Amino acid sequence: MNSMITAPQPLAVDTGARVLADGGNAVDAAVTAAFVQMVTTPRSCGVGGFGMINLHLAETGQEMMFDFHGKAGSLVSPGMWQDAIIKEKQTGYGYALEDEVNEKGYKAITIPGTVAGLYKVQTGFGTMPWKDVIQPAVRVAREGFEIGAATAREWQKPPIGSERSPWITLGSSRYEGGGEMIANPDMANTFSLLAEGGEEVFYHGDLARRIAENMERGGGFVTLDDLANYEVTVAEPLCTSYRNYTIASNHPPGGGLTILQMLKILEGYDLRELGHLSPEYVYKVSMAMRAAWVDRANLIGDPIFVEVPALELLSIDRVSCWRDRIDAGEVFQVPRWQAEESQDTTHVSVVDSRGNVMGLTHSLGSGSDVVTEGLGFMYNNCMNCFNPVPGEVNSIEPGKSRTTGMAPPLVKIDDKPYFSVGAPGGTRIITGILHAILNVLDHSMSATEAIAAPRFDSQGEVVVTHARITPSVCRQVRAMGLEINRALASYGGIASVHGIRIDPETNALNGGADPGDNGMALEVR
Repeated sequence: MNSMITAPQPLAVDTGARVLADGGNAVDAAVTAAFVQMVTTPRSCGVGGFGMINLHLAETGQEMMFDFHGKAGSLVSPGMWQDAIIKEKQTGYGYALEDEVNEKGYKAITIPGTVAGLYKVQTGFGTMPWKDVIQPAVRVAREGFEIGAATAREWQKPPIGSERSPWITLGSSRYEGGGEMIANPDMANTFSLLAEGGEEVFYHGDLARRIAENMERGGGFVTLDDLANYEVTVAEPLCTSYRNYTIASNHPPGGGLTILQMLKILEGYDLRELGHLSPEYVYKVSMAMRAAWVDRANLIGDPIFVEVPALELLSIDRVSCWRDRIDAGEVFQVPRWQAEESQDTTHVSVVDSRGNVMGLTHSLGSGSDVVTEGLGFMYNNCMNCFNPVPGEVNSIEPGKSRTTGMAPPLVKIDDKPYFSVGAPGGTRIITGILHAILNVLDHSMSATEAIAAPRFDSQGEVVVTHARITPSVCRQVRAMGLEINRALASYGGIASVHGIRIDPETNALNGGADPGDNGMALEVR
């Protein structure tokens, strides 16, 4: 059996592929690639962030979800921003607060979980020394890598907490044109400390002290004790059946439950008979999306703080009730409170020659714009997706994680891995992944075809489609009672899906990298 890796960043894919070629397993390759992603896309992911891992071990059949979401610091309080609400956002989802206090700056930061999550999975289930999986990222950060003009312009702005941009360190104004090699020696130094000290240095050692001191100076909510007390949640995945397949994904506060509920609703329809992207297909799938979004908005939060009725949401009675309402022509409106989640996230899927499979999604949200002087990485802004109104499922509480769209599902057939898929894309991760799964399972597409196919998203009042869904289809869907907006772009905007399909008979691998992004899938023989 060959190996394969796919992700939105070619340099990360290439680096992970080298690990596979040298005998590393899926865990080693995914974690190595993730650290390179942090170097090349430091506003999308990093050690100041959070994430989810879905791991399947071939030898034992063991399956584990690693949840390392950001958690609100101990200094937050439930009603602290209630008086800072200016208005509901123009989209109708979430609130604008005074001075964007929940979006940018120290108060937007939650306790970072990425280092803890990657360290736990790699030291527990990788085959390489921890320091060796970080060294490629250290080298890239120190020696430099090429960026384009748009990225160069974005990176020239000094972040909060630093007098300079840590990412523009070679040359000067030449970066206006892009195509230059840039380096981040501060990040290289931080990663070198992590390589030697592991999670201990980040949560208990010198890095923890520097982070906590900077948070205190900036008026943040994260303390030294918060870092020291951070823990990764490891659990069996949340699973459900879909036709002849089993789908294993993450628990709340991630997006896995919502994907599974959409699939259970759609299981009652013959989607192949409806015809891929026919008006009837677009209508049924759009309404299944909305149904699950209604339940998500009302019932899903951090299960440590909120009782989430996961089994009820996936029950025959619940999904049948939603189908009855869809078939009766009812058009659902999703409750107005939902925070807009940034699409600045990333993903990597890996299958190795032993049959191990790992899907890793990690993020900064949209980034807080805060960089501790000399450390070279940005912190998350996860506080932005909490509800500032107390008493709701997603309201602010110390130690609580807010809901995210992150979900790295694994589809299995006869208990064998069949399709590993994930995406960046904010809440559209959920709908983007849904399309990929339906395309593979119901429409017999390869991973490449499934990920390249047109998509649509329906989680609000309007169905948004790629331009490749024809005007005539949109007109017919509109006649069925749904407002629909056909975008100008043929690709992109509805998540950036990446995945790998494993042939159940031959173990041949087929990978897909979203054509709306810059990534690739690479097979290692």
